[in-house]
This record gives sequence, C-alpha cells and structure tokens, in this order.
Amino acid sequence: MAEAAAGGAGRPARLSWMLFDWAGQPFYTVVTTFIFAPYFAAQVAPDPATGQSWWGLASAVAGLAVALSSPVLGAIADETGRRKAWLAAFSVLFVVGATGLWFAAPGGLAPVVMVLAAYVVATIGIEFATVFNNAMLPDVAPRQMIGRLSGSAWGLGYAGGLVALVLVLGLMTPMPGSDLTMLGVQPLVSHLAPAAGERLTGPLSALWYVVFVVPLFLFCPDVPSRSRLAPAVRSGLRELRRTLARLPSHRQVLKFFVARMLYQDGLNALVLFGGIYATGTFGWTTAEVGVFGILLAACGGIGAWAGGRADDRFGPKRVVAVSVAGLAIVSVGLLSVDAETVLFVIPAGGGGEGLFASTPERLYLLLGIFVGLFFGPAQAASRTILVRLAPRESMTEFFGLYALTGKLTAFLGPLAVGLLTAASGSQRVGISVVVVFLVAGLAVLATVRVPRSID
Repeated sequence: MAEAAAGGAGRPARLSWMLFDWAGQPFYTVVTTFIFAPYFAAQVAPDPATGQSWWGLASAVAGLAVALSSPVLGAIADETGRRKAWLAAFSVLFVVGATGLWFAAPGGLAPVVMVLAAYVVATIGIEFATVFNNAMLPDVAPRQMIGRLSGSAWGLGYAGGLVALVLVLGLMTPMPGSDLTMLGVQPLVSHLAPAAGERLTGPLSALWYVVFVVPLFLFCPDVPSRSRLAPAVRSGLRELRRTLARLPSHRQVLKFFVARMLYQDGLNALVLFGGIYATGTFGWTTAEVGVFGILLAACGGIGAWAGGRADDRFGPKRVVAVSVAGLAIVSVGLLSVDAETVLFVIPAGGGGEGLFASTPERLYLLLGIFVGLFFGPAQAASRTILVRLAPRESMTEFFGLYALTGKLTAFLGPLAVGLLTAASGSQRVGISVVVVFLVAGLAVLATVRVPRSID
C-alpha cells in the first residue's frame, strides 16, 4: 500500500511497463533504419532516389498526423481516465500496418502505395501507443525510481532492437554479393518468396510486439474511468484549448519543449545521416553499416541503463545536459574524420582488407560507440524531465504535447543537412549543422528549472 501511494504498483507492473520499449523498438531498428527502408528504396521503388523520396514523404505524413493529433488524444484520454484502451486500439493499428509490409515484393510497383500506406499506419499506431505508455510512468513507479525505470526501459528497448537486428542479419537476409547471412548460414526464409527476409521484418516486428506487450495489459494499473467517450471528447478538446492558452504560464515546460525540439532535431539528423556519411566517405557496405548499427544499439542500451541510475541520483536535467554536450563534442569528432585524415589534418589513410581496415574507419567506429552511450540517456531522461514538470492530472495531455514538439520540427535537421550539403557540395559541411542544433538546445535547456522531486 505504501508503494502504491507513492506512485508505484509493484515489481510485475514495473517490469511489464518496461517491456513496452522492448516490444516496440524492433520496428524502428529493423524496419525504419537498417533493413526494410534501404530494401524498399533499392529494390521495391523504381530507383533508390525515388524510393528515398517516397519513404521520406510517407514518414512526413505519419509524423504530421502524430504531431497534430497526439495532444488532442492525450487530452481526451485524461478526461476518460483510461489509457490501456487507447493503447490497445493503437497497438492493433500498428500490428495491421506492420504486417502489411510483407507485400513489398522486389520490383513490384503495383503494391507500392499499399506498402507506404501500411508503413504510415504502423508508424501512427506505434507512436500513439508510445504516448499513452509514457503517460503511465508516474502510475507504475514510486517517485524515487522514475528516472531509473525510464532509463532501464530505454535500455531494454535498445536490447530488443539489437536482438531483432541480429536475428534478421544473422538468420534471414544474405549479405551483399553472397548467398549467406552475416553468421555464415543460408537464410532460413529464402524459400518462402523473393527477398523474404527483408519483407518479413514488418510481420516479425508485429509478432514481437504482440508477444511482449501482453504483460503490460495484464499487470500495469490503469486510471479508473471517469467519463464516457462523447462527453470526454468535448471536455478534452476544451481542456486542450485551455492548456495551450495557459502553456506560456507553464514557463518551464514551454522552455523545455523548445530545448527538446532543438536538440532532438540534432539527435535525429545525427542518427539519420551518420551511416550515410560513413557510406559516402568510406564506401561502407550493408554489412559494415549493419555492424555499425548493432554497435550503436548495444551502446545505446548500456547508456540508457546507466543514465537512468544517474537520473535518480543527479536529476534528469544534468543527465540530458551531459548527454547532449557529449553528443556535440562527438559530432565534431565524427566531422574531423574522412577517408584520408583524422582530427581534420592528421594523415591516416590507407589500410588493409576487411571490415573497418583503415585508421579513420576505426576512429569513426569508436566515436560511434559514444554516440550510442550518450543517445540513450538523452532520450530516457527527457521523458523524466516532463514527468517532473507536467501537472499529474494532465500527464497524458502533456505527453501528447511532448510528442507534438518531438515531431513538429523533426524535418528541420534533415532539411538543413540537405540544403547545406547541396549548397556546399560537401557531406562534411552539410552534417556540421547537427552541432548547431545540439548546442542551441543545450543553451535553452540551461534556463529550465526542473524540480528535484515529483509532486
């Protein structure tokens, strides 16, 4: 009873809540980043440039839908009092959309629209489910464990993405120029259909999610129902208008949202273009990018786990500040490396055969380790900053605004990189804007006053 009164719900509930990140992360890892998206651009679309354009447009549509709708749904959910029902509905949406990615046959233009629509549906589903899962955090953990639980959940999510990526690369998809997987075995699903391994990443993500999200519905507490849906919609929309009107009076929340928009744009661009920069600079193959992704995911999990414990001890603001500052420094380090030099001016070209054979490549890989270590804590502790700042009775609504601010300007980082690269003709100059976003976000974050405890 004491733990429940403190905002906790027991170990089974906490572990079940953490499993949501484990359940959802494989979609981001194997579908949107390392396996399915490159496959779609290279083999499903008419050409890679067109495929990248179509994939980017679909991502923008999904992001805009989430950005515009999440605060509204959050406000309605706070009025009804129930979060599991919403989470279940969007989970179904995610599973249906992710399963539909199977129809992305190579060279098959007919199902392209359906596949992109499935991707949009899946993305909307998992993003909205995440909003409601985040809002449950104060109800499953006592105050002194909020940071640790959030960081551990992020770490568990990275572990889930890592395991899924290893399974796909090691058992389901062949390496370029080979009939064997990364583990040196025949792909287990090659007999099913052309490119079966790549196409199964969507259904695999859906199945993975279904299996591991079930404990949340069984063991996590939900807020008691307070209102029926129709009155809640009207009341929720009114409350959202009031929240937006009084948001300037929540000065610390508003400043935090601005800070997060800036440094999140930098984080997004760094992750999105880190592999592209390496591919253009070093000529990395899919195998090398895959190994790089595995390394980042593993280090991201370790960093999130350690950052969660630092969050409880030192506070989430310090964790985010150190992480963003670290990423800014590491970004400068990454920019200092090209195929022939390190630290901008030191010659270090050449090398033998094999993976990461040259000194610049190995340094880039080393710096990538620190990207993972800092990236996880920055994400996890950002969530707990809002838990400390937002009114408890409007938690889902504020996490809806959190999702809005995370998506509203998400295009700015990639757009700035693209425009600067086009203007300069240099990948290095283009990606340097990442440092600007990170430093600007850090400067605004320094002005935010975060309470030491949760009300």
